Amino acid sequence: VQLVESGGGLVQAGASLRLSCAASGFTLSNYHMTWVRQAPGEGLEWVSRIRRTGTVTDYADSVKGRFTISRDNAKNTLYLQINSLKTDDTAVYYCTRNWNPTYDYWGQGTQVTVSS
Repeated sequence: VQLVESGGGLVQAGASLRLSCAASGFTLSNYHMTWVRQAPGEGLEWVSRIRRTGTVTDYADSVKGRFTISRDNAKNTLYLQINSLKTDDTAVYYCTRNWNPTYDYWGQGTQVTVSS
């Protein structure tokens, strides 16, 4: 099982990014998936979750209305569209595979840095 995130970078506040998570070694459509982030010096923060079929999504209040989670099961890829970036969004973003009630696999993370 492998999860590989990409798409992070250094951007200015107000910009947009699309993060991707390429999954391999398992069938993505069999699992709910979650994005988690960790800001510098902070703990892990749950960001968003998407059910297996992609029909149900949930978001943290801090990102609701700006972030959109999606998945392409045919491509075994998870996405996180991030709009209107804020400096508070600076963090390492991880995609994780849900294994109720926790997560059993994590990617290596992709760094998002937002400058003011």
